[in-house]
Parts: sequence; structure tokens; C-alpha cells
Amino acid sequence: MNSPGRRYADRPELAPLWQAAHHRLSAGRPVSRLRVGPLTPEGRSALADLLGLDRLPDAYTSVDLARLDTALLEICGHGVRAVVADIVGPLGDRAAEREAERTRRADLWAWLDAHPTVTAQPALAAWTAQLRRTGLIAGSVDRTRESLEQALRTLAALPAQGEPLPVFATAVLSDSHALDDGTRLSSLVLRALATLHETPAPESAADRRALWGRAGIADDALSTTVLTAGFHPSGSGPLARALTAYSEAGHAAHLTLAQLRTPGDLRFPAQHVHITENPSILALALSRFGPSCPPMVCTSGWPNSAAMLLLRHLAAADCHLHYHGDLDGEGLRIAAHILAKTPAKPWRMTTADYLTALRSAERGPDPGRITEAPWDQELAGALREAGASVVEERVAEVLLGDLAVHVRNRIRR
Repeated sequence: MNSPGRRYADRPELAPLWQAAHHRLSAGRPVSRLRVGPLTPEGRSALADLLGLDRLPDAYTSVDLARLDTALLEICGHGVRAVVADIVGPLGDRAAEREAERTRRADLWAWLDAHPTVTAQPALAAWTAQLRRTGLIAGSVDRTRESLEQALRTLAALPAQGEPLPVFATAVLSDSHALDDGTRLSSLVLRALATLHETPAPESAADRRALWGRAGIADDALSTTVLTAGFHPSGSGPLARALTAYSEAGHAAHLTLAQLRTPGDLRFPAQHVHITENPSILALALSRFGPSCPPMVCTSGWPNSAAMLLLRHLAAADCHLHYHGDLDGEGLRIAAHILAKTPAKPWRMTTADYLTALRSAERGPDPGRITEAPWDQELAGALREAGASVVEERVAEVLLGDLAVHVRNRIRR
């Protein structure tokens, strides 16, 4: 736009007018009047000339947009929007930008809530809700999503196999310092782990080390063990021979993380393996079946890195994994964790199993904080309504009955 009218309008004394018009017209909302000022005496005179006023306006004045539009059309043949865009710059649409930003934020939180790592472990819903309340990192959707993607990638790779934190961070995030103490990513992951384990957010370095330890970071390879029974692996190495000898004698065996890291020629046949949360169930099975005890693994609560490594070895051998744990709030979270991290299937952990157990024995303790059970959409609601736990020991006879079927089938073969 290069015309005498445009040059007339683009005078320094009218700059407050065009700045005010640009700001209001970029709001993305209907505009009928502009508040302009402060105007210099020269600006007041120029505005009066532009609008054909019979008196000088005040230093702060209100301008009718329609009148300004008409005046500009007469002077240069272009309306106010075109003139303002030419003098000041392209007009924006702040309302549309705000709406687009709200949509991007909503999409971010919806993506987080629906992420497979979160849906597989519903206890993490409390973590995502906390993140939503905290808000965006530096006000940026992109920076927040990048950090969350790294946190979710880390959570998906946990529990680790006892490696130091820098080694784990290098393997998962290609950066040995990504999870260093004090980093934003480390805080995000630790808050998620605290939510999963229903513990307070770690405040000291010792608390943080303990929480990383529960996630399999830097575990002691000798003292970290998993309890087993009934395995008869093939192979001539010392671990295979020892496991077979213990099973043939009707004894349990503790496998260390170090042994499972270097299993030698330990080879598991494809078979059904039953996993329990509590050692008492494995002890009862050994007492009843002795040397005929079917293959069993006990996690002793939340599985440590040795337990998870063994389950991964068994899954790689095409074993069918069946998991049972306490039917209470903590038990649901442990079960969801194991089912999310391994191919294990729930064993006697349906709503029907829970209600049957409630009817057959005295009322159990309060189940504590309950989160959803991904394998059975009604189970958490049933626990909330009944307000009672069913620990494994209460259904021991049912579990042993299932194991007896596998024992008979193995004998027939």
C-alpha cells in the first residue's frame, strides 16, 4: 500500500492510534471503539483532521471504529484493518491463539492419561493428576511433553536389573546424567514410583536411593534374591543342577540376581508357572506336593529385580505365567505392575473370585487405598463396596486345588 493517503495516515503523531487499533483488532473479538492515548498536541490535531472533528480530542480519547474505517476509505481506499496491518504489521487473533493453546494443553493431558504405561498401572492416575495440577514446564506444552515422554520411557523400562543409575540412564535415555539427583526428569520418575508404592515423595538423598532400589537400580547382586520351587531346568551347569536337586528333594530355592544375570546353560522348558505374592502359599504347596510341586515363583510383595529378571527368562522360554496376590489395594497395584511388565495372566483374581472368598470366610481387614484393576473393570468397585481384603492365605485351598490339577496332569504325561 503506497499512496498519498497511506503516507498521510502513517505519521509519527498518529502512532498511538495505530498501536491501539492493532492491539484491539488482534484480540480476535468484535471491536466497535478504540481507547487511544496519550496523544501529543500534534497527535490530537492529526486525529481531528483524520476524522473531520470540529474540536480537538482529549489526550486520552475514544475513537469510533466505523468512523475511522470510513475516513480511511476516503483517504486511501483501504479500511482500517488493511491500513493498520500495513503500518504496524499483520493482525493476530489472540482469542484463537488462546483457544488453540487450551486445546494443545487438553490434548497433552489426554495423551498422558491414555498412555499405555499409565493405563496398565492405574495407580499412576494419581501421578498424572498431580502433574496436571502442577501445570506446564516453563509454560510450554512441547517442553512438558518431551519431559513426560522421557519419564514414561523410564517407567516402562523399570524395574531395572540391578544396574547403577548412570548405566540404566544410558541404556534407556542415551544420557548417563539424565536421571542424576536433582534433575527434573529424576523428580518426575521418583514421584511416579512413590505413587506406585504409596509412599511419601522422597525428601532426602537416602529416601531417593531407597526408592530407586525398589525399582531395581543398583541392587546388591548377591543379597537380592527370588524364592522358587518346583523347577527342573535342563542343562548341566551348577545352577540347573542345583535347582533340580532342590526340587527333587521338595525344597525351595533362592536364586540371586547375580546367578540370574549369568545363568549359564540354564534352560527352562515351556510350562505353566504359578506366581504368588506371599511365601506362605509356596510353603503350603511344598508341604502338600513335596518333590511333585509344580513350578512356582514368589515375589514376596513388590517384585525386586531378581524376581523380574526370572520372570523375563521364563517368558522368553514361552512359559505360561499365572499370577495371584492379595485382593486389597496394595495387591491390586502389585498385580497391575507385574501384568504390565510381563506376559503373566491373573490367576483367581476376578470379581467373582473375590466375592466368593468374602462369602466363605470371616471379614478381612480394610483394603486401604484402592486403584483400578486393568484386568477386571468391576474388581476395584467390589472392594470399595465391601471394604474388606482377601489375602492369599484365605484362599490357599483354592489355589492349592488349581496346583493339584497341574500336578496330576504332569503325572499322567
